[in-house]
Amino acid sequence: MRQKKWFLLLVLVLSLGLILAACSGGSDDADSDDSGTEQSEGDTSSESGSDEGAEESGDAEQVLNVNIRTEPPSLHPGLATDTTSGAVLNQVFEGLMRINQEGVAEPAMAASEPEISDDLLTYTFTIRDDAVWSNGDPVTAHDFEYAWKWVLDPENADTDYAYQLYVIKGAQDAKENGGSLDDVGVKALDDKTLEVTLEQPTPYFLDLTAFYTYYPVNKNVAEANPEWALEAGEDYVTNGPFLLDTWEHKNKVVLTKNPDYWDADTVKLETINMFMVDDENTALEMFNAGELDWVGSPTDSVPLAAIPSLKDEGKLNISPLAGVYYYAFNTEAEPFNNENIRKAFALAINRQGIVENITKGEQQPAMALVPPSIWEENNEGYFADNDVEKAKEYLEKGLEELGLDSLPTIQLSYNTSEAHAVIAQAVQDMWNQNLGVEVELNNEEWNVYLDTMGAGNFQVGRMGWLADFNDAINFLEIFESVGGNNYTNWEDAEYQELLVQSRTETDPEARKEILREAEAIFMDAMPIAPIYFYTNVWTAKDYVKNIEVSGLGDVQYKWGYIEK
Repeated sequence: MRQKKWFLLLVLVLSLGLILAACSGGSDDADSDDSGTEQSEGDTSSESGSDEGAEESGDAEQVLNVNIRTEPPSLHPGLATDTTSGAVLNQVFEGLMRINQEGVAEPAMAASEPEISDDLLTYTFTIRDDAVWSNGDPVTAHDFEYAWKWVLDPENADTDYAYQLYVIKGAQDAKENGGSLDDVGVKALDDKTLEVTLEQPTPYFLDLTAFYTYYPVNKNVAEANPEWALEAGEDYVTNGPFLLDTWEHKNKVVLTKNPDYWDADTVKLETINMFMVDDENTALEMFNAGELDWVGSPTDSVPLAAIPSLKDEGKLNISPLAGVYYYAFNTEAEPFNNENIRKAFALAINRQGIVENITKGEQQPAMALVPPSIWEENNEGYFADNDVEKAKEYLEKGLEELGLDSLPTIQLSYNTSEAHAVIAQAVQDMWNQNLGVEVELNNEEWNVYLDTMGAGNFQVGRMGWLADFNDAINFLEIFESVGGNNYTNWEDAEYQELLVQSRTETDPEARKEILREAEAIFMDAMPIAPIYFYTNVWTAKDYVKNIEVSGLGDVQYKWGYIEK
């Protein structure tokens, strides 16, 4: 690169790679701290002919060791909003549907596909007879109604994913406008029959019912102990393929096979040890020492410097991931309350340089919000990458509008991670060289960082979003209103109206045009600077079988096993 500091940074990364390559055969991942969540490419460690392989797994100890990096912020399905929490919840709970290895929603707690009314608004689910909670209670339709309405109850704070339920009739009105929970379109007709009425036809609704915000909660236990989800123990009652055996905070989560799970015969793994090792290099050393069986996506990251050698050795797996890595601007505070300043900073980033020289996991430069795996048009995006001259023009306009001669020092924040640190250092140098702005870096541990971002105590902050379901609305609705996962504090009435229109549009092409128009408004306002579209990047031991990482950043251990 032309900039001296940027060049020295790359030399440092490459030099580190030489050191790591001599002592490691590790792996890498796009990121595991982001909210939300494919076919493997070159995967030599996770696929197998499942039935035959499952029989062969009998002699091997069925223990899987993985790294989730950090303490899960919440193991309550109604409170969780991040992939670390989701990685645990997806193993110990189960919704009406579950996304299978092919990425298709299939009946789980539901005994079969639901009955759907002719107008596509009413879904009637029958709960399977052999569905039981880990304490022996039957799973009932009342547990689903209770869990969903608990999230929608305005009295329950920090339910940032409540909007995932807004496709249900009356849900948004109950949460935001004082509407009655009795009018919400979810009703247990009896112990085994759940009727759900939607606001409008929603083609991805069955996918939503596999997402953790839609998981049931044992009504009797939760009402008796409101703090049931804070610790492992007899009150942490679940219904999935695994049980939460122990939760050593900031150290390790241990899952064990649930013998009472309705499909227990499919589950081969007996124990899953989930370590909380925040340093990627330490995790890689543990992998090489046989203490971890998997490093990288979706719960961990491979050290950047180890990626080239792993590629050369044919040990690195890379697959598409519907997610975007971005920097959020605090649009309520000067100078990023100015649109032209935001545009200047966004255009002064060399994304191609970042993905080629730093991340090296086949990520794609992002000049849009919605990933090209959902909208192919976004391979190009809304602006040119590394358009320094245009960035300077925007900076000049912004300074004039703010009545400033120059900008004060800007703070760029990120959560603790080798990759985030190196990217932030590169962007720090780009903004200094291209815009003449001094930038100081600030990093915090994940849970602290989320609190800082949520409180608005930042200027520019690293965030990322992984799709919860494969639809553009999942990215666009994050920024529909201030709060929740919208850390930018930006909102726009025309943008909001377009999202409302999209929810009642039944023609797929017309709906897409409405959403594309909304994205254009968003990108013109530039409340974020998109950096790159994610990929899944990981490596695993050869004996780890039938575990695949999805295009939404999820991993299912239900079908996995160890074969030695």
